[in-house]
Amino acid sequence: MCCSVGFARAMGLALLPLAVCCILANLLLLFPMGEITYIKQDRLAGYIWYFGGLGGGGLLMLIPAVSFITLGKCSCCWNESLMMCGSVLAAIIGLLGSAYCFVISGLALVQGPHCFTSYGWSYPFADQYGRYLLKPEIWPQCHQPLNIVEWNVTLLCVLLGLAVLEFIICLLQLGNGLVNAICRPCCYKQEYSLNA
Repeated sequence: MCCSVGFARAMGLALLPLAVCCILANLLLLFPMGEITYIKQDRLAGYIWYFGGLGGGGLLMLIPAVSFITLGKCSCCWNESLMMCGSVLAAIIGLLGSAYCFVISGLALVQGPHCFTSYGWSYPFADQYGRYLLKPEIWPQCHQPLNIVEWNVTLLCVLLGLAVLEFIICLLQLGNGLVNAICRPCCYKQEYSLNA
């Protein structure tokens, strides 16, 4: 069990910086190029307000991270199988959070930024279903905020990558927790029967 607890703690320590990076990336999306005028005027893309990085990949991911790190610290209140069942539940929460971050970031990337064009404030790339990503020559259609397409694409791609890493880590811990929660009691029964 020490091996699986150590693995879970390592997974928790890996999740912490990923969660912090998701929070920072989402906060940066709220302030294009570091300016606060666009958030005050409600000129941000709609999907940014769903807080995929802040909520799903960030704050929600802190639950499994802290759960994995503190696993086994209180040996008086948990038996080993129950402890791993708790880590399985935390891993499921992490899977849901990372999936939410991935979906919202993907939808925001496909929709494109909300920006000022020659026709006013709009989503000039919304009807292209993400094809604008392969055509950087049309990005200058967005006049304000300055370089908003690059800003959004970079940060949303970072969120997508972080969400995938978080999902993989939580999936690994889910497997680790299930194997240890289910198989560990069986192993103990075999040890007792061999000693008898």
